[in-house]
Amino acid sequence: MQIAAHPSLSFAAPSALPVSWTEMVSHRKDLVRFAQRRLQDPMLAEDVVHDVFEAVLSGRAAFAGRAALRSWLTAVLKNKIVDLVRQRAGTDSLEEQNDADGALGIACPQPGPQESAEQRELLTQTLARIEALPAPLRDVMQLRVLQDQSTEDVCEALAITRDNLFVRLHRARAQLMN
Repeated sequence: MQIAAHPSLSFAAPSALPVSWTEMVSHRKDLVRFAQRRLQDPMLAEDVVHDVFEAVLSGRAAFAGRAALRSWLTAVLKNKIVDLVRQRAGTDSLEEQNDADGALGIACPQPGPQESAEQRELLTQTLARIEALPAPLRDVMQLRVLQDQSTEDVCEALAITRDNLFVRLHRARAQLMN
């Protein structure tokens, strides 16, 4: 006697739903903010969010539609953050960290007072250089980079196109690097 399976019961992997680039990028700001809160490093947060987008676009992560896209992207991001933390943790034992005197050498991950002072000075100099930029370049840097406003909001506020915004950001960064 053969028992027929109920149509709603399926043991096969659910088929992946296509996720458009526009849909994914619309959640970028929230994903970066989530990653920054976890990692305490803005550049590392950007990298991890990029890794999430790359995983989705390459097919290593497939959206099945069982949750909202943002929830699913956040779950993928959480896994990427865990992978990163594990990768950076390493497997060094405390015995290997003893110095010549036998003292245990555990480095503090936070910057020391000298490093903090240097970082504050560099930040002050960078902000001063941004203020010295021509108005069109200064405005895009302040709105998009310093205030973290969305591309659409900046374009609307300055009455410019997306392409023009990216050109201005590129020129401003180039002038700041000189």
